[in-house]
Amino acid sequence: MDDKTTIQEIVEQLKNLSSDQHQKVSDFAQELSGELPEGVPLRDLLKFVGAFPQEDLEQMKQAIEEG
Repeated sequence: MDDKTTIQEIVEQLKNLSSDQHQKVSDFAQELSGELPEGVPLRDLLKFVGAFPQEDLEQMKQAIEEG
C-alpha cells in the first residue's frame, strides 16, 4: 500500500469520527511526528481535580506569583 492510498483511507475514516475523536487522532499524529508541545494534556490532569486542599493551592499560587 502506498502513502497516498494510506492517507486517503485515513481521511475517509476521519469523516466518520466525532470532534473529540478528531482531536485524539491529531494528538496521536503529533506524538508520532515528535511535534507535541511541552506540557501535559489537560485530560491527563483531570484525575487531580479535588486532590489538593484549597489552602495548599492558594499557597502554590502565591509562591508562583512571587517567584
